[in-house]
Amino acid sequence: MKVAYQGEPGAYSERAVRSAFPDADPLPCDTVRLVFSRVTSREAPFGVVPLENSQAGSVNETYDLLQHTSLLRVVGQVLVRVDHALLGVPGARLEDVRRAHSHWQALAQCEEFLASLRIEPVPVHDTAGAARMIAHTASAEDAAIASVDAASIFGLAVLAERIQTEKENFTKFAVLGTEDPGLGEPDTTSLVMAVLDRPGSLLGALQPFADRGINLHKLESRPRRGKAFEYLMYVDVMAPGGSPELDAALKEVEDHTSMLRVLGTFRSAGEPL
Repeated sequence: MKVAYQGEPGAYSERAVRSAFPDADPLPCDTVRLVFSRVTSREAPFGVVPLENSQAGSVNETYDLLQHTSLLRVVGQVLVRVDHALLGVPGARLEDVRRAHSHWQALAQCEEFLASLRIEPVPVHDTAGAARMIAHTASAEDAAIASVDAASIFGLAVLAERIQTEKENFTKFAVLGTEDPGLGEPDTTSLVMAVLDRPGSLLGALQPFADRGINLHKLESRPRRGKAFEYLMYVDVMAPGGSPELDAALKEVEDHTSMLRVLGTFRSAGEPL
């Protein structure tokens, strides 16, 4: 079974795929958008995309794409421990490095380390892709920020390990699909809503959950595409889809919103890998 993911072999996304689907054939994709496309076209029954990092925050591209797909839903979550390493060509030394190439979130997570050594951050589309690029250069002045796994895959030297600012660094990945992948009994539901622009609407939209003892695990606003300075609220509630309490709450929430959609119901991420 193919499972699409954003990145190349050695990427943290691939690690998430292998955790959720140990027997899967990982299908690398250049972009998060392409992962959505591969699953929508049934080229792969499931996809794994980054959702949120404990240090750098939400991956906005993923949330924006979730907002605009009606065919896919979130059917699972995976939590991956992220330990970044600085990788260089064989024979390179840490003091040789002038530029570090990686995904922009990885660069942000290692900002203090890079600043302390006056290394210039250079954003590219993927951590493992950065490692592959460095493997094809002879320059000791260029390095990649990626996993130690990527160093083994591409034959690079590990110049420094655990270089992220926050040592307890995790990324939450969403599993996309149209069917239940069997990753555990659902306990969480993701929602997106557009709250009416009038006093008390946000309180009115959230109060039905509190009234039924449903905990909010996440609450975040994002700009609404095509509507300047209007916002969508992304909410994760600790209740499975279809439960009587959640259904009753959502019926009341509708009175305070112009749009309300369930993005998926799933088992929340457990222990990090």
